Amino acid sequence: MKDFVHLHLHSEYSLLDGACRIKELVSSVKNLGQNAVAITDHGVMYGVIDFYKECKRQGVKPIIGCEVYVAKGDMEDKIKRGGTSYNHLLLLCKNNEGYKNLIKLVSLSFSKGFYQKPRIDKKLLEKHSGGLIALSACLAGEIPQLILNGDYDGAKQSALWFESVFGKDNFYIELQDHGIPEQKEILPKLINLSKETGIPMVATNDVHYIKPDDAFVQKVLICIQTGKTVDDEGGLEFSSDQFYLKSGEEMESLFSALPKALENTVKIAEMCNVEFEFGKTKLPHFDIDGDHFEYLKGLCEKGLLKHYGEHPAPEIIERMNYELETINKMGYVDYYLIVYDFINYAKSHGIPVGPGRGSGAGSLCAYLCSITEIDPIKYNLIFERFLNPERVSMPDFDVDFCYVRREEVIKYLVGKYGFDHIAQIVTFGTLAARAAVRDVGRTLGMSYSAVDAVAKRIPQKHGVTLKTALSSSPELSELYGSDEEVKRLIDIAGRVEGMPRHASTHAAGVVITRETVDSYVPLAKSDDAMVTQYTMTALEELGLLKIDLLGLRTLTVISDAEKEIKKKHPDFDIEAVDIDDGKVYELISSGKTDGLFQLESAGMKSVLTRLKPQSLEDIIAVISLYRPGPMDSIGKYIENRHSKKPVSYPTPLLEPILKVTYGCLVYQEQVMQVFRDLAGYSFGRADIVRRAMAKKKHDVMEKERETFIEGCGKNGIERSVSNALFDDMTSFASYAFNKSHAAAYALVAYRTAFLKCHYPAEFMASLMSNTIGDAPKYIAECSRMGINVLPPDVNVSQRDFSVKDGQVVFGLLAIKNLGQNTIEAILKERREKGKFTDFVDFCRRLYGRELNKKGLESLIKSGALDKLAFSRASMLAAYEGLLGTLAGDSKSNIEGQMNLFGTEDGTEEYYKMPVIPELSQPELLAMEKETTGIYISGHPALKFDKFKSKWRITDISDAESDGLDGKRVNLLGIIGGVKKKLTKSGEQMANLILEDTTGSMECLVFPRTFAENQRNVIEGTVAVVSGRISQREERQSQIICESIVPAEKYGGTLAAQGAKPQRNGNGRNVPYSGQTPYGRDDACAEREGENTSSKSKYYGLHLLLPSNEGEVYDRVINLLEIFDGQTPVYFKFSDSGKRVQAPRKLFVQLNDPLISELKRILGEKAVFFKQ
Repeated sequence: MKDFVHLHLHSEYSLLDGACRIKELVSSVKNLGQNAVAITDHGVMYGVIDFYKECKRQGVKPIIGCEVYVAKGDMEDKIKRGGTSYNHLLLLCKNNEGYKNLIKLVSLSFSKGFYQKPRIDKKLLEKHSGGLIALSACLAGEIPQLILNGDYDGAKQSALWFESVFGKDNFYIELQDHGIPEQKEILPKLINLSKETGIPMVATNDVHYIKPDDAFVQKVLICIQTGKTVDDEGGLEFSSDQFYLKSGEEMESLFSALPKALENTVKIAEMCNVEFEFGKTKLPHFDIDGDHFEYLKGLCEKGLLKHYGEHPAPEIIERMNYELETINKMGYVDYYLIVYDFINYAKSHGIPVGPGRGSGAGSLCAYLCSITEIDPIKYNLIFERFLNPERVSMPDFDVDFCYVRREEVIKYLVGKYGFDHIAQIVTFGTLAARAAVRDVGRTLGMSYSAVDAVAKRIPQKHGVTLKTALSSSPELSELYGSDEEVKRLIDIAGRVEGMPRHASTHAAGVVITRETVDSYVPLAKSDDAMVTQYTMTALEELGLLKIDLLGLRTLTVISDAEKEIKKKHPDFDIEAVDIDDGKVYELISSGKTDGLFQLESAGMKSVLTRLKPQSLEDIIAVISLYRPGPMDSIGKYIENRHSKKPVSYPTPLLEPILKVTYGCLVYQEQVMQVFRDLAGYSFGRADIVRRAMAKKKHDVMEKERETFIEGCGKNGIERSVSNALFDDMTSFASYAFNKSHAAAYALVAYRTAFLKCHYPAEFMASLMSNTIGDAPKYIAECSRMGINVLPPDVNVSQRDFSVKDGQVVFGLLAIKNLGQNTIEAILKERREKGKFTDFVDFCRRLYGRELNKKGLESLIKSGALDKLAFSRASMLAAYEGLLGTLAGDSKSNIEGQMNLFGTEDGTEEYYKMPVIPELSQPELLAMEKETTGIYISGHPALKFDKFKSKWRITDISDAESDGLDGKRVNLLGIIGGVKKKLTKSGEQMANLILEDTTGSMECLVFPRTFAENQRNVIEGTVAVVSGRISQREERQSQIICESIVPAEKYGGTLAAQGAKPQRNGNGRNVPYSGQTPYGRDDACAEREGENTSSKSKYYGLHLLLPSNEGEVYDRVINLLEIFDGQTPVYFKFSDSGKRVQAPRKLFVQLNDPLISELKRILGEKAVFFKQ
């Protein structure tokens, strides 16, 4: 076997280009008998740490490198010229000096040289060449390009320059042969160049995938990147299939005449020796006078006095001292002080901070230092869940801040530690199962509907893979086995599933370093921010300080509500409210939890109404249980909670641990307590075992089983009991929730409930100010609560939603085209000179002070000027002329001078306003919608509210709940945003937005449905849209329309609700008679006193169905339930020949939408009416 090392290789982190999965790559290298391998991704080092660790794990030597882009001129010259602005160059690290130089080069390529690609230049190479080996690269390298362009002498000079920069034996001429004509052309000249200059050669294969048959997979990845299909021409795909991980023998067959070029791969590998240091903390220095540990201890002792008084219980003092000792011994004193410092800064500057997040809430010292607000003693939270003395890993404080002011905290950190000592952190979007199917299906040129049918059959569960989906979804498995196109789709999708798709910025993570960040890790640019190229997991392993600074909108909502409350109650403090307030728990138990943090989904409301929480412990538990996996335990928890019988335990030793959750195992901390209290483990070791259980490390678990059983035996617990308990914990450990996190978030949830209960107007105003997109939903909630939402008014409104006399006043900031400066000018003028008397007075006082024509028009249309004496119609007709007059006056008058009409003030005298009747209500509503995105003074669909129950209407906010994918619903709302387009086959379809009082939803109207409903797809129409909910991971819920019926014509309601009557052919009004093409509707007949008992024996609607089970049957039943009425329904089943009358609850009200939909499902002849 020929010794050979691959030095030019692109992993999956050459995003949507390289197809080498790191684990599989290293295994393949090892199977080929090769002892080393390099990673040289395009312009980035994203995969370096994963690659290094995997190589070490499998006993393969890792070589760290990068294929960089070298600018053809100055790297900061970003003038567009023909062709590319860069060449390729391969750099490999000889040692840690080389690694430091490489990460510096890569970082600067993003921060200073990015243009088309992240670029460096030759001047930078001269500064940072130490410890690096360079290869001349592929066809895109400078030397190959010069040769291809006929400039052999230039190529020679270039080669000599590179050798002078990197030093003798540190620069190599790279030889490649993938069967590409250009490579064949330059190969002899590269060999000759080596002979003439004495620069050594090295043979490489430009590896982009592992096996030859992966070439198609790599082509698919490129098509995903470029938006093309595999059949499109002119893409970026490679011109041969030889870019795979070749064996030494294959490389020898290509370069048999150049054995030295092969040997040099091994020589270079032996020269490359980079070592990473894991597990050693590299905290930034925290600058204070005196001993750092004593400073932390002093903070804790002050907190001890504040929270537990002068005589705290001995066990609390013991816990504090134990934590302090552990923190000091593990080297995290400065970590606590750094976190304490920026939280203290935030609180002292009025920036709302959350009570805690994650396992950090389990630390008593964190509570005493005011890092967290949850008492870990009261709620039995465990320190070792956060900082485990028996497991060397960085602790992790995650902190929530007001989302508006989070940037102030980051600026403080930048000012304290230096801008180049702080960076945000990269994260990668991966091709999850559904996304992989959709992306691959598009590249294969499959239809949307065909791909969607496959993707929808993949369960929407966290961590689901195509493999698990095939085993758990019979429908998917059947498709896979019976349809060759689907099989091909899933097979290819499986080969790209899990690969990184794109890089982005982590929403919250920042890293703070002692030296500059690019002294430790490479940086990239994401938008305008510099981000680390290593993920937060890798940063932690390298010992760097990573902190999550999250923006939590709910904290802003609470803070804004608190400010509003303090206008009347100056001493109010949300942090001091009673957390055992019975009225608050009554509100939560009623399910009226719209707007409450973590508690407002439809499913959560159902759980709360059944559970009837009575304490914060109940809220903690329900937040922990309402997730996939543990959700199955909700029923048992609720049953035990309300049962009058005492909960039974397999052993009495479990009662102190599980009593708080009524015998249910809910929290990770409970698993740890079971190990400690029953089997004698330390909390540290218990946490290690819990983690092994959660990760399903079976070998570790089985070793621990006997230890656990033996430990339990010492406490008198029978083997069968302890064995069963170990099994229960093993099956539940991966679902068990961190109680520390749940407790902190339960406190936030409780505070929102307290505000809604006791200060509802202030809470709802704050909620709408911070969630303007959900304002329709919360306006509807205000109506249910009996709180009026007043329209905007320049004499009353504040910047945000506010409260006046117990009513919510619409905020000016929600009006489009109205900037902050304009709003401030309005408020300042009102404060200093009083309210505006009329429209002319408003315009005169604001003219020249940030108010422009567009802003004034928006104020008129939104209704914010409705109280200023004139109709909106009058103001819209007059405002341009009035502004023109003001503009003319400003040139000739100064303030206080007589105006052209001889008066100092006055309005009618100054400008004569036209008197025009007000616009219609629909027109006014349309203006409000245009300028605020909301119907303020009403909603076009409100007049049909009384029919919602009868028509089985689902609110849009409920239709958006998780888990409704595929469910049939009826939605009632106003049609807007209609976009018609042609499909590839030339058929017309439409997208539209349906909005009700609770929200809006996109509706897809495919060609067949559009053809049947085209006359009803009209903007401004209030309609009932029926169809199926479509939910996908990457976008909001949609409805796939099956029918669109104007509300005035839906369900025979025209005469009943007094809406616009139908007209006959002569234009005369005719009442709705209840007569349908299928006979007299029984609902109308009975309403008008007709005798419906004289019908034939089988009078009613008759349906011919294949069977009394299956999808068709279910669809028909669902449809009948929607059109509830008095007319009997009969089924005849083809498989059995039986005819049966449907239950009374399936009797219907006959109408066109019902009959046409039934015929669409069953066929024309399978639906008929019998008199």
